Amino acid sequence: MSALRERSALSQLAPGEQLLGYGNVVPANSAKGIGIGAAVANQLVNNFGAQSAGAGSIAAGMPRTSGALLLRVTDQRVGLVRPLDGTPVWEVPRSWVVRVERRPRTQLMARFRLHYADGSWLAFLTMRRRTLEQFRSLIG
Repeated sequence: MSALRERSALSQLAPGEQLLGYGNVVPANSAKGIGIGAAVANQLVNNFGAQSAGAGSIAAGMPRTSGALLLRVTDQRVGLVRPLDGTPVWEVPRSWVVRVERRPRTQLMARFRLHYADGSWLAFLTMRRRTLEQFRSLIG
């Protein structure tokens, strides 16, 4: 499985573009909980605290998605790709992403925000804290 994710992360890079890191993430606005209270929790996670994106902002450009994706960081771009075939879902120039903010856990998964140069942000979840730490070291 790891080799497949790595191939997907390396897929469709521009000539000379360097992959710096990647990891499995779930956009917070598409996360689904299970169990008692899941419906209420899903509404809170999906609608509140999933993004700060006014019309025309960088974060508002991300399309609705469902399920896990790979977040990849290259020397030129930061974006989401499909984990099985590397098809880009959404990417922005690396200079548009200014920092990664670790957020308190609201679920089993680690939560973080990607902040963009225009002040907008998107929230993501990941199963591995080291994935979050990797993104923080690469982006800031």
